[in-house]
Amino acid sequence: MKYIWLFLLVFTVVSCKKKTESTGTPAKNYSNIAYGTEAKQNFDLYMPAGATASTTPLLILIHGGGWTEGDKSDFIPYISELQKRLPTYAFASINYRLSANGQNIFPTQENDVKAAISFIASKGTEYGYSQTIGLLGASAGAHLALLHAYKYTSPLKVKAVISLFGPTNMTTMYTNPPNILTQPALLILLSGTPATNPTLYQQSSPIQFVSNQASPTLLFHGGNDFVVLPEQSASLKSALTLAGATAEYYFYPAEAHGWVGDNLTDTFNKIEAFAKKYIQ
Repeated sequence: MKYIWLFLLVFTVVSCKKKTESTGTPAKNYSNIAYGTEAKQNFDLYMPAGATASTTPLLILIHGGGWTEGDKSDFIPYISELQKRLPTYAFASINYRLSANGQNIFPTQENDVKAAISFIASKGTEYGYSQTIGLLGASAGAHLALLHAYKYTSPLKVKAVISLFGPTNMTTMYTNPPNILTQPALLILLSGTPATNPTLYQQSSPIQFVSNQASPTLLFHGGNDFVVLPEQSASLKSALTLAGATAEYYFYPAEAHGWVGDNLTDTFNKIEAFAKKYIQ
């Protein structure tokens, strides 16, 4: 009889342990966590089940919108897809102050992204994600992601950065504009032209901060993009390769500023593989 009770005791302990290990902490989402005092200085956080501060990588997403519009909610459909592909990852989608009517001109957006990443990195233990952090941005958000990844290594160096059709050289964005709206927009955002304000154009260009220590980079661009010309990604890829940094560039000749269908599936496939290789 004592052996039966011993068996039942061991079985109960093991079963409870397995249940705890398989269930762990539940998945949980947090909305509008403030990283500053301004209305736009907030982010949403998506935590997976079983997350821990030692094992759960974090991918931070930065929305586009020409630095003048857009919202962290724009990435919700993409986060849903990424959660399926990267179920052990946490995701944060950030807002930043937008430039409008001459207010919040650059580098407001750069500073907000820096503040957000610093704040998020400091809260890993509290929320349950590690210091293994990557960045993903689209358009203006990709520009901000690349700029931060190459320009700042404190409080941490991001493990990798993913750019969906992001500007990389603000000077050539102005001198070789993709459309008639580009120059007036940059004139306001960067308080002048490359001739009148060369320092800010240089300081806001990710390509100017490329080195052999640059975070591994994944680039995507469409051949019919007339919002951000594909040469922006192509020239960055060349600069990264020349510097000896890790870079992958995928070009979809028939696509514009964003895409759907098979090419979007292919993009997600490549993001998944890249994240599993460099953000883990």
